[in-house]
Amino acid sequence: MAGGEARPLFGGALSYVERGGRRWAVRAISGSSATKTYRCPGCNQEIRPGTSHVVAWPVDEVGGGDERRHWHSGCWRR
Repeated sequence: MAGGEARPLFGGALSYVERGGRRWAVRAISGSSATKTYRCPGCNQEIRPGTSHVVAWPVDEVGGGDERRHWHSGCWRR
């Protein structure tokens, strides 16, 4: 997208958490909304289409949407 904007993200409610000294935006993605394969940074395993998971990105920095990552829900909670 132009201007360094992150791609739109559709899913569940958006929440915010403090983790590792950073503020993160977190959105739950339902299995029916998960249409692509991603690699979880927590376990380095694939998140297959149809698998519910979370997407998190830092909100305390300019360009934080560029750091958006898809996580298995359990990996994010750990």
